[in-house]
Amino acid sequence: MVTHRCSWATTPLLVAYHDAEWGAPVRDDRTLFEFLVLEGAQAGLSWTTILQRRPAYRRAFADFHPEAVARFGPEEVAALLADPTIIRNRMKIEAAIRNARAFLKVQEEFGTFADYIWRFVDGVPRVNHWTDPAEVPSSSPESVAMSRDLKKRGFAFVGPTICYAYMQAVGMVNDHLVDCFRHGELARVAAGAPVEA
Repeated sequence: MVTHRCSWATTPLLVAYHDAEWGAPVRDDRTLFEFLVLEGAQAGLSWTTILQRRPAYRRAFADFHPEAVARFGPEEVAALLADPTIIRNRMKIEAAIRNARAFLKVQEEFGTFADYIWRFVDGVPRVNHWTDPAEVPSSSPESVAMSRDLKKRGFAFVGPTICYAYMQAVGMVNDHLVDCFRHGELARVAAGAPVEA
């Protein structure tokens, strides 16, 4: 029975995302790429705006298969810029394509993107113990290191704040407040329960 959840989960869409996804460890490369694109698209906007458009993003970006997105060229960019169901920002669209190509190079080097990205937390989710939303940081030493390394590898829209939001989304950090029912559930996962993508 849910007794309490994080205060930002204020709408049915946000509640569903909070309860099922936010902070749950993800090690599936397609899903990791999806969040990379969505977090980049979110820059300067609300997460609700992105969640509302998520089905459209899945359609527009080949269900977030990086191999397919990496092949996008000028025609696909033009079509995306004309698509009112996504965020029509040329820099963000071109960054998603550039990131798909960089993502494939990381897979070649490390076997999976998951093996690469989870190194920034030594493969184990960081479990924080915040009691107030004001305590939750917007970046961390790990997100700064991740941002620096991703940029070196050719990724775009991966500043430390975007990287920290990404870490929260894919469960590399558990930033649910301690009185939220999901904090304990995900802390048990971090302590050794099987991780499901």
